[in-house]
Amino acid sequence: MNRMVVGALGALLLVALGLFWWQGRAIEVEGLPPPEMAAQPQVREPEALPVADVGEMQGPDLPSAIRMDDEQRRFARYDINRDLIITRNEMLSTRVSAFRKLDVDGNNLLTFEEWAVTTVNRFEGADGNGDGRLTPAEYATTAPKKKAQPASKCRC
Repeated sequence: MNRMVVGALGALLLVALGLFWWQGRAIEVEGLPPPEMAAQPQVREPEALPVADVGEMQGPDLPSAIRMDDEQRRFARYDINRDLIITRNEMLSTRVSAFRKLDVDGNNLLTFEEWAVTTVNRFEGADGNGDGRLTPAEYATTAPKKKAQPASKCRC
């Protein structure tokens, strides 16, 4: 059975190649110039640029930056489509990457085992001396890392 399928596919492939070859042959017609001479570009005169008299016209006002307080920035972080309403999906969207780190098997279900393995690995990474207990100094290493603030480019 497999040989028949392979043979049929091979025959179809050969027919397709033959059709492409047949359609792609160049047809030479007597009396036409060679392609090199026919492809020479024609020189055109440059067009004059349009002129507009703006006279008393004035453009729109320039946009101004809005200074936001902490609560407005926090709200804007969740309001993805900027409609001044936070939906459930917008609220949850910021947690997707954290969830994916915990969801080891990628089935979009977080089992207790997946959570426990991640928690145990974090504990063991913080337990520097391996005694099964965290000192205040060891526990401090489990704090989330603060993102480095970019250096100001202001030359004030």
